[in-house]
Amino acid sequence: MNINYADNNHLVLMGKVTSEKRFSHEIYGERFFIFDMEVPRLSSTQDIIPVTISERLISEDTLQVGKKILIKGQFRSYNSYENEKNKLILTVFAKDIFSEDEIEKELGEQEGKEIVSNEVVLTGYICKKPIYRQTPFGREIADLLLAVNRAYNKSDYIPAIAWGRTARFCQNIEVGTEVKVTGRVQSRTYEKKFEDGTSETRVAYEVSIGSLEVVNQKEDEVAEDAKEAI
Repeated sequence: MNINYADNNHLVLMGKVTSEKRFSHEIYGERFFIFDMEVPRLSSTQDIIPVTISERLISEDTLQVGKKILIKGQFRSYNSYENEKNKLILTVFAKDIFSEDEIEKELGEQEGKEIVSNEVVLTGYICKKPIYRQTPFGREIADLLLAVNRAYNKSDYIPAIAWGRTARFCQNIEVGTEVKVTGRVQSRTYEKKFEDGTSETRVAYEVSIGSLEVVNQKEDEVAEDAKEAI
């Protein structure tokens, strides 16, 4: 069976470059860099999203700080081992990049469609029991972790957050259920507290879910694989 894994994970971001590129890693002679991108929300705030990009997609002035760009790609994760601890790292992986001069032409091809600056669509499996809670003001929230398959027997583990009636629905979804979610990538700061009483400000990245639908009911084998990988 031929599977197009690109259908499981695709993303569009439009915003401006907010940092210089920095070296990330090299694979088979191809170098990859990371830079930060500011993407506006509908409110007055912005999300600062890390983007990983191949040197082969970067032109001389594409990533100048302050430049407006459009990214098409995927939301990915990888494990980082630091101080004998496993840490899940989230990044946008760029497959195409469009400069400010190219954006109008690219968006022009979408005539009749709603233009979005931040959208991600994921099809994956629930790999941890969703955590449902309510805020002191009664707002309903559910935290999810999705295992999204990609080529070469790899998977991305993507945290997501649902709201309102979608959150209420998620509390009853079983581990191993395949779902399709549409939402946006967001950044969030939080305080990490340590046993010695100190704390550290950190940034988390996740998908804020706009819509969710069940594709297939749980698959036990997928759920077990996910537990091993995290």
